Parts: sequence; C-alpha cells; structure tokens
Amino acid sequence: MLFKNIAVLDDRFKLRENGYVGVKDGVIGYIGDQMPEEAFGEEYDGRGKLLMSGFVNAHAHTPMTLLRGYGENLNLSDWLNTRIFPFEEKLTGHDIYYAMLLGIAESLRSGIVSTTDMYFYGEEMARAVLESGVKNNLSLGLTCFGDEDLYTLKNYKEGKLLFENCHNTGDGRLKIDMCIHAEYTSGEKVVRQMAEHCKSLGANMHIHLSETKEEHEGCKLRHGGKTPAEYFYSLGIFDSKTTAAHCVWLEGEDFDILKEKGVTVASCPKSNLKLASGVCNAPKLLEKGINVALGTDGAASNNSLNMLEEMKFFALIHKEKWGDPRVVTPRQALYAATRAGAVSQGRADTAALKTGMKADLIALDISGAHMKPAHSLLNNLIYSASGSDVRLTMVDGKVLYRDGEYQTIDIEKVIFEVEKSKDRILSELGQALAEKA
Repeated sequence: MLFKNIAVLDDRFKLRENGYVGVKDGVIGYIGDQMPEEAFGEEYDGRGKLLMSGFVNAHAHTPMTLLRGYGENLNLSDWLNTRIFPFEEKLTGHDIYYAMLLGIAESLRSGIVSTTDMYFYGEEMARAVLESGVKNNLSLGLTCFGDEDLYTLKNYKEGKLLFENCHNTGDGRLKIDMCIHAEYTSGEKVVRQMAEHCKSLGANMHIHLSETKEEHEGCKLRHGGKTPAEYFYSLGIFDSKTTAAHCVWLEGEDFDILKEKGVTVASCPKSNLKLASGVCNAPKLLEKGINVALGTDGAASNNSLNMLEEMKFFALIHKEKWGDPRVVTPRQALYAATRAGAVSQGRADTAALKTGMKADLIALDISGAHMKPAHSLLNNLIYSASGSDVRLTMVDGKVLYRDGEYQTIDIEKVIFEVEKSKDRILSELGQALAEKA
C-alpha cells in the first residue's frame, strides 16, 4: 500500500506534511516527500489524515471485556474478591475466545497493534490473536497460595505447552511470556522456581508490582521489610526481561533495582485512578532512565482499551500530583504508548515509523474541529485527539481495521457470543448466591 498526501509522524516524532509512505512485504519500504518510482500497490489518499506508528498496550487482561462495568466503586481488594474472582470462576474457553476477540476489535478501533496480556485459557487467547492478525505477548496469570511445587501446578503445565507450541508463531506476532501474578498471590518457592524456569527459556516475565499500598506494605510485613521489588529481585525474577505493571507505591531502592535490571514499568493511570490505588511516580522513573510504557489494564477496571485516552491521562495526572505542569511531556507520553511498549515486549522491529521497520501503522483523521487549529499537532494528538479519530489500523502491512470495518473479525457474531456468555454467567452467579442464602 502507498499512503500519499498524508501528514507523517516519523520515528523521532517529527512531522512531515504531505508525505508518502510505501509498505511492501509487511515492512515500511519508502518514506519521502515525492511519489516513489517503485509501485506499492493500492494507493491510500491521506488528505486530512495523520500516519503514525500504532500503539503498544504494555499491560492488559484483554478478555476482561466480558466484565466491563461489572465491578464499580470498589477498592482493588473488594473488587477482586467480591466481583472479579467469582465471575472468573464461571468462565469457559468459549467465553475467553470471544471476549478476547471483542477486546482485540476494540484495540484495533483505537489504534493498538500489539498488547502484553495476562490471563488464562491461553490456547483460546492465542487462537484469537493468530486469527485476528494482531501482535501479542501472552502470559498465564500464575497464582499459588500454598507451598506447592511449581512443576505440579496446572498453570505451569499449560504455560509450558503454550510456550512450546505457540511462541513466535504467526511469523512472530505471538510471543509467550512467563508470569507471576503478584507477590501476594504466590509463595516464595514457586516464585524462585518460576524465575529459574523463565531464565532457562529465555522468555520475558510479566508481573504486577506495588499496585496498592495494602499490597506494598503487606509484602514488607510478610518478608522482613522487603518491598515487592526487593522481594522479586532477591528471588531472581528480574534476571529475565520483565514488564512490571502499575508500580504505584515504589520507594527507596526500588527505583535503582528496576534501573539496574532493565525492568519496564507499565503504568496504567486510568485503572489506578478508578480503583483509588494511587499514581505511579512516572516523573522519577523517567528521570532515572527507566523504560516507562503505558497499559490500559483490563476493561473491568478502566473501562476501555483506548490508548489515546490513556496517553492524555498519563500526560495530565502527574502535573497535578507533583504540582508541576512541566512533567511528562507530550513527547514522553507518545513514546510511552509506542516505542517503550515495543521495547518491553522485545520487539525491536516495530513501533517506529522508519524504513525497514514492520508496518504496524495507524491513520487518524485530523480534519475535525477538535483538532484545529494545529499550533502543534503533537500537542493536539495527546490532549485533543479521540480514539474514534483512528480510521485505519495496519499490522505487518495488512489492514485489519478501516473506516468502521474489520477485515479479520466478524464483530456482529463476537458481540452476540459475548452477550450470551454474560447472561449465562450472571444467571449462574445468581443461582450460586441463592444456594448460599
């Protein structure tokens, strides 16, 4: 495909007016101010539009679209134990597959080309990823509340098979990561064993870290004063390339540990606000040179998978929190939503609009009244743009979403199946409550 007469935001976030970008064999083959001599197939007239790198969602539980709006006005502990966990106990592989497709459709609609996911029923999630054409770093949320051996756990066995059968499939679009859900949902033995297992595979690690004050302070009480970061560090978790979600309550040496081990922090500002968990100290992380990416978390705690909205929250919340309008610039917010996420996933060939990189691109309509005037298009992109401005989403050079139409997802069927799953689960939960009563 050849994008022509289009505004182009390149890998350095510099704007080119009326540019040309040619895509061939899944990669960006040409960027220039003139029509290329080489033929690139279909021509896309980009007048009134902006072409840029697609977004990378660095922390999500995509199938939780099925729980959107189900648990509201609760703190994390109550939200998990009274709403989320009981609902999740009723989920089947069929439910997960269609809920995953729904989340993928929503992600494509708002320009997300790749996601780092943590959930369960990995085979069904993987099937949805491979069929839809998106990219995903998928892990199974491993929990263990006793002193069991890792190698006896169902999630370990499923994850091992998933890695063997699915890692780097779909021409590398699907990667399988390892996972420890969190310090408070796992025993020390299983954490140490998972750290060794992950390192032996050469896989990435995905964890929740210091999301709430209760979790953070509870860890210190349980482990002789060690923070969650110090605890995981001591057990070798950070010896593998790690994405740590939330990191709201980091303190002291935590920042130095994350910097030393090259850990990516996946900040989830909307989810953290909604659950009153707090605000991640992104300014300090950025000052330390720690890679800070953006995640939406699940749709049950967000309640959308909208990276443009997430960028705006990320760029705004720290200004109020630290009383300084200069912290977290639009450029830093955009980097967090694109290249930082690709770094966390171990994808060196994406999330930058330059020749030779994978054509994971999005086109946004910038002709609307809310985007005018454009004293700085970058500023407008962060503070004024909406997810509905995305008109086209391309992954590996293949258009997956365009002007309201999905090329690989039967969205009507997906919505129908998700509604059926929701009704069945609510009915089962009502019956279970009635039996308890």
